[in-house]
Amino acid sequence: MKISEIYNLNKSQAELDFIDIDITKDTPLFLDPFFLSKKNDNWSQDATLTLRSFFQIIIDKIRNGEEESAKELFEHLHEPNSTCLGLSKDTPQGNGVGKRDTDKIYSSLLRSRAIQTGLIQDIEDNILFVDNFGKDKLSDMTTNIITKHLISYTQDQCNLHNIPLTNSISGYFWNRDDDEWQSEYTDMLVIDELKILLVPKGIVSFSKAYVPIRYYRQYVLNFLQNENLRINSALVQRRKNGNRYITKKTIEEVYPYSKDFLRQFTQNHPEILEEFKRNTSVKSLHNNEITEINYRNIALTLIQRLNNIQPGSETASDFHNTIIGILELIFYPHLINPKKEREIHDGRKRIDLVFDNAASNGIFKRLSDNMNIPCGFIFVECKNYTKDIANPELDQLSGRFSTNRGKVGLLVCRNIENLDLFINRCKDTFNDGRGLIIPITDIDLINILSVFNERNHEPLERFLSDRVREITL
Repeated sequence: MKISEIYNLNKSQAELDFIDIDITKDTPLFLDPFFLSKKNDNWSQDATLTLRSFFQIIIDKIRNGEEESAKELFEHLHEPNSTCLGLSKDTPQGNGVGKRDTDKIYSSLLRSRAIQTGLIQDIEDNILFVDNFGKDKLSDMTTNIITKHLISYTQDQCNLHNIPLTNSISGYFWNRDDDEWQSEYTDMLVIDELKILLVPKGIVSFSKAYVPIRYYRQYVLNFLQNENLRINSALVQRRKNGNRYITKKTIEEVYPYSKDFLRQFTQNHPEILEEFKRNTSVKSLHNNEITEINYRNIALTLIQRLNNIQPGSETASDFHNTIIGILELIFYPHLINPKKEREIHDGRKRIDLVFDNAASNGIFKRLSDNMNIPCGFIFVECKNYTKDIANPELDQLSGRFSTNRGKVGLLVCRNIENLDLFINRCKDTFNDGRGLIIPITDIDLINILSVFNERNHEPLERFLSDRVREITL
């Protein structure tokens, strides 16, 4: 049974920021530290710092001859059942790092001398060079190390969707401030005595990019193919027209795939590994890659739901909840990790929603890169008013901006009678240096949903770009 079903959220995967796991079985998705390191949102960067902290200490201890001390740090890299991600076919039980596995992995790590020689620099490099180490074990290690980040994320999502939490022991997580494993009592999501950690859908992958076989076939073999042609080795053949060639199959027969070969090759040609890292990219999964989804039906349902909500304070919660789903649908994967009513200024002010800006392209990237507007976070105010919004609502939102938090906000409301006048008010706010506020009404959302396609953000981009241009020019 899925989280959305257990708690009657009435939301599809496209309206949720987290993986809507079935707690009775594992979902074949993985936490990939290489992918995590490539993301530019605050949550991913913070989690990556924790991963690097842990692994750097492992590296330092092994290089300093403190092998037993390093091995002790592997003690808490157990099989995590809490995310329900991985390769198990039935009840989540992990296919990853158990006690025997940690011993084997650590022994392989030492035997390979990959750390001592500097071959392994990041935790994801283990998958390339350490024997008996695959994406499932790497994902498990990652989960254990960043457990604290996943707990905080789970708490935020449960608060967003009114899911009850239980005070319980957290399990071990790596504390990079103290350089040690710790645990604590905190609010946890507990279902049938099973502690559940929700995972952002924007950070999971099928782990098919940063893998040894791709490194071998697309980079190592390519290099060896070109190198043999350059030196005109005995492996080179000639076609009838005299052109020289050499097949990858020939190279593969002479240099068969193994992690031992990858270790030796990379020690001699570290620049090829750097090229592999530099050119390997991973994108957030589309919702329909995670589960079967009919976007048209979801969009039509959200339009109907929005139209059925009457303006006014009594239905403000319904409006707020519907807007969360709409914004999650249309802005993913550019805006992620929504949090509800985050307190700032010691609780004196509250923000309806705060999204992490994870955009690698599009309007939310251009605002920062081209217009120099701080927007690490995007703030959202939802107003289910029966009357028009005016200057007080603008001042309320702009008063929450700062250089560190960001100076871009979305003001979502039911209707604006005189949009030109309100755009001019937003323009005044922007020209005064108080931030960029983008108004979005019901009709705007309905127009966007009517043509929504997750693989084509052009209509949404056009709407936002036009509205930003109106305000800033």
